Amino acid sequence: MTSSPGSALAPTGTLRAVINLGNPVLAAGTADAPTGVTVELARELAERLGVPLALRTVTGAKAAFTALVDGEVDLAFLADEPARAAQVTFTAPYLFIEGGYAVPAASGIDSADQVDRPGVRIGVKEGSAYDLFLTRTLQHAELVRGTDGTAVFAEQGLDVAAGIRQPLTAYAAEHGLRVLEPAFMQIRQAVAGPRELPAEAAVYLAGFVEDAKASGLVTAALERAGQTATLAPAAGD
Repeated sequence: MTSSPGSALAPTGTLRAVINLGNPVLAAGTADAPTGVTVELARELAERLGVPLALRTVTGAKAAFTALVDGEVDLAFLADEPARAAQVTFTAPYLFIEGGYAVPAASGIDSADQVDRPGVRIGVKEGSAYDLFLTRTLQHAELVRGTDGTAVFAEQGLDVAAGIRQPLTAYAAEHGLRVLEPAFMQIRQAVAGPRELPAEAAVYLAGFVEDAKASGLVTAALERAGQTATLAPAAGD
């Protein structure tokens, strides 16, 4: 490893990346054998840097964010949210994922814009991108946090479940819920490094993400995983 960006991105000589298995659009498999878009991106980056790769798996974005901030890993795959951007360095997004709501079939709530009302309780996964987004945008409804938005929704008999559209839609179909339209947010999935990442390394990481989008790497990885999401446009477009 001879480049300055490589030395900064993998200061121990090994690229340490954290993979969130709690987001099935981005990662799947097991702790010993994770798969998915983020795993493929981490492997490609390590190969380009010419260093070994060490993957650490977690089950939520909050844990991934904490691992990066605490210096336990060099790289994380997170949604770019203002509450996180103050502590880490983000690239431009590589994928867009939607955050949505689901309600019981008999609910009087018919659309997403009817959710933010007094007395409405929404189940969210603590520390998720949609938890952070709703925390700063809701004015009337109450957030109830748990290890998973649908789990706390069911356990506490809440009015609304919030989550990533794909797994939320599957959950709704299995439990007789209605998914509300439109999506309440667009989740900007990006690559994150330490806040103190040197400028040259940050530019290299940003360039890697742009090339991964333009070359088809992200799209192909998504297809191999059997997942759907929207490829983010080139930075600046």
